[in-house]
Amino acid sequence: MVKRCSWCERNQLLIDYHDNEWGIPVHDDQIHFEFIILESFQIGLNWALILSKRDNFRKNFSDFQPQKVALYDEEKVQQLKANKGIIRNERKIRAAIQNAKAFLKIQEQYSSFDSYIWSFVDNTPIINNYETMDEVPAYTPLSKKISQDLKSRGFSMIGPTVMYSYMQAVGILNDHLTTCNWHPKNRL
Repeated sequence: MVKRCSWCERNQLLIDYHDNEWGIPVHDDQIHFEFIILESFQIGLNWALILSKRDNFRKNFSDFQPQKVALYDEEKVQQLKANKGIIRNERKIRAAIQNAKAFLKIQEQYSSFDSYIWSFVDNTPIINNYETMDEVPAYTPLSKKISQDLKSRGFSMIGPTVMYSYMQAVGILNDHLTTCNWHPKNRL
C-alpha cells in the first residue's frame, strides 16, 4: 500500500507534485527561480491553487526565465494584473520582477543561484524525521537566515515561511514524513 504525507491527499495534482517533485534536490537555476515565484505567490493562499495555475504562470512569466522577467515594464505589470490565469496581486507581480533582478545578481556573483543556495547546507539536503504534519515547523532558524540574506540582496516577499516552503520544494529540506514511502529511509 502506498503511504504519502497527508497534506497531498486532497487531489491528484498535489499527489503528482508530492510523488515527483517535492523534496527532490534541484540544481537547475530556472527551476529555482520558478519555485521562488510560485512560493511568493502562494502567500495567503494554498499550494493546490498555485499548482492549478502553474502552467499559466509559466506561460505568462516567460517560462520562469529570470533574465526575461527582470526586463518586465509597467505595461507588462498591467497585463499580468489583468490576467485571470494567474494570481493578480500587484505586490506579488512587482516582487517577482524585483526578485528576478536580484536573482541575476546572485548568479553573477556565485556563477549560479544553485551554488549560492546550496552553500547554506554544504550541498547536502537536510533529512528531517517527522512522524506527523504537526511536527513540521512553519520556519526554522535556517530559513530565517536565508530569507534575511536574500532580502539584503534585494529580494522581497520571501520571508522565513516562504523560504521554508521553497527549501522543501527544491529538496534542500526533505520533510516527507517517516511514514511516507518517499522518506529517504523508506526508499532503500
